[in-house]
Amino acid sequence: MTEDVRLRRGRGSLGFSFFVQGVTFALLVTRIPAIQDRYGISDGLLPAFLAAVPILAGVSSVATEHLVKRIGPAAVLRWAQPLVLLALLGVGAGSQMWHAAVALGAFGLSVGALDASMNMLGVSLQRAYGRSIMLGFHAAYSLGGILGASAAWAGAHWHLSLFASYLPAVVVLMPLAFYGSRFYVDRKGQGAELPEKGLGAGGFRLLLPLCLVMACAYIGDSTVSNWSAKYLQDVLGSSEQLATVPYNVYMVTTLIGRAVGDLGVRRFGAVAVVRIGTVVAAGGFAVVAAAPGAWTGMLGFTLLGIGLCVIVPQTFAAAGRLFPGASDTAIARLNIFNYVGFLIGSPLVGGIGDAWSYRGAMLVPMALVLVTLFHARSFGAEGARYGVGHERRAGDRVVDVGRGGNGV
Repeated sequence: MTEDVRLRRGRGSLGFSFFVQGVTFALLVTRIPAIQDRYGISDGLLPAFLAAVPILAGVSSVATEHLVKRIGPAAVLRWAQPLVLLALLGVGAGSQMWHAAVALGAFGLSVGALDASMNMLGVSLQRAYGRSIMLGFHAAYSLGGILGASAAWAGAHWHLSLFASYLPAVVVLMPLAFYGSRFYVDRKGQGAELPEKGLGAGGFRLLLPLCLVMACAYIGDSTVSNWSAKYLQDVLGSSEQLATVPYNVYMVTTLIGRAVGDLGVRRFGAVAVVRIGTVVAAGGFAVVAAAPGAWTGMLGFTLLGIGLCVIVPQTFAAAGRLFPGASDTAIARLNIFNYVGFLIGSPLVGGIGDAWSYRGAMLVPMALVLVTLFHARSFGAEGARYGVGHERRAGDRVVDVGRGGNGV
């Protein structure tokens, strides 16, 4: 097998892994009201259940940083993905509240290892390709989210049980993902890959702005994934069936944005794209907070998808460029702030919503997302552009350039 074929297969299999995770996560978060009803979880207790998942995922991401030094990220991902799918099935199979707690705990632990190892492999492949492809992987995740949210809508429409809604996805996707894992391209098999080292003295200080951006982006994302269905149903008066639509709309717009996002980065630079995305996302939260009805609320979630979609993939890519000899370590630590964002966002919005108003609660992630404007320079020099098929330096920063992001 030639090196080009190996890399193409590795890219395709990893893209499918992102796709599967998009399906899985969408099936979970878009049915939160149904999970709450099935297990009798009160509105006051729901934020605690939602917070437990990112806490355990963050712990798992820390452990993954050390585990990949022994067995590599490909082996971690190969086993983490089936565990995530089985945990999803467990959420739909239980009948008592402790069943939900155990299944969601298993989901959190396995998803932390999965997210970290997926993005480690993505950054490693991007370096092997010599051009940006991270947006393409995250576009595959968005595509999976669309399919998962559509399946959740069908389950709600046909009044299927959670188990009946989840079983087909697990039966179809788990063997395919496990087969595809044979083709992952691990850094241990790439001679051009630098040996993994620590971040070095002061390394985390350099990574911290990206960590803050990641946390703020996921505060916004978690608000959509954890509260959009409940917001439409309880605040804007939609049906349960219609309440599954906002997350689907959000994932459609993230898919479109990620598919064309590299064109904007080439033309205007990463800093400009991140700043524009931040402003659009903040505008989306404002529309959601002021929406008089469900359809206006969905317009706000559409703007959120357009605005937030480029930030997370570019943050992972920027961390890999900042620490080319310690990308796995940098990504594992950066990935923790994914869950910090979820940990803060879910209970924050729920607590403010219960104590005051869910409309008012939407203004809090809006303000936090705007913090990204102050750290946009961490993505590269002001004039940095993506070119084709090589890397170049802009100022003192290495800027990855290429045509990625148009699919997997």
